[in-house]
Amino acid sequence: MWVYVVVAVFLVALLGLSLRIVKQYEQGVLFRFGRVIAVLQPGLRMIIPFVDVLHRISTRIVTMPIQSQGIITKDNVSVDISAVAYFRVIDAKRSVLAIENPKAAIDQIAQTTLRKVVGQHTLDETLAETNRINLDIREILDMTTLEWGIEVTLVELKDIQLPDSMKRAMAKQAEAEREKRAKIISAEGELMAAGTLGEASDIMMDHPIALQLRNLQSLVEIGVDKNTTVVFPSPIMTTINELGSFIEQERAAAQRGPGHAAGAGAPQPTEPLSLEASDPAALESSARPPDPAPMTTAPVETTP
Repeated sequence: MWVYVVVAVFLVALLGLSLRIVKQYEQGVLFRFGRVIAVLQPGLRMIIPFVDVLHRISTRIVTMPIQSQGIITKDNVSVDISAVAYFRVIDAKRSVLAIENPKAAIDQIAQTTLRKVVGQHTLDETLAETNRINLDIREILDMTTLEWGIEVTLVELKDIQLPDSMKRAMAKQAEAEREKRAKIISAEGELMAAGTLGEASDIMMDHPIALQLRNLQSLVEIGVDKNTTVVFPSPIMTTINELGSFIEQERAAAQRGPGHAAGAGAPQPTEPLSLEASDPAALESSARPPDPAPMTTAPVETTP
């Protein structure tokens, strides 16, 4: 009786040692007496206990951070760059036979490749062309890892640390660039405004009444603020012409005499000062008051 029980227990234990489950995301590499005899697909598999050894290899994508590296760029700027790499096993047999620790190996080669690729670019290229750098690193890694049955699916630069002095210099450069754009935009606006003003002046020359309407509109806009004093410019040449006409009218009226004045007893107009006088002595003599007339004394007769 006890013999049957022992035999049954032995068979159950042997069956338990013989059955292996390979998960959906795994592949099994089966060794028999130290030699690879098969690659087992997912499912329930049976092996020979104490003879076969089964290595389960995950085919899922593995995320591996690449620690920060102190790198000197092509233009001699020291930066600290960290990255992240994604890889997966595409050949379970080679990943077991070709390399002992794939993750550690990929980590080391990724660090050296990152330092090599970034060192071939300037700082501006590193900041602006990260996609090209990521692609270069991935291609270099794939050239090595494909021999191990591993494919690097993606490499991304994660963080770029710049020196404080370089940060300040880049901030000044960005500020200067924005000031440059602002000045260019302002100059373009002035150019457009000048062209529009030129067209407006041409229209006003063709339609003089438009200038008067514009002056009235300016007065209306000034009057909104309830100003007590308004300084309004007028066309200088028009003012000079009107002043000359007024002086000529006054001179003609003076030459016609008092009979042509507005009324009897009206004060006679004085001779206006000629605007064409250019002799300083003449101007000074005309501005000086006339000398007083000399006083004469008559002899006085006295009687004793």
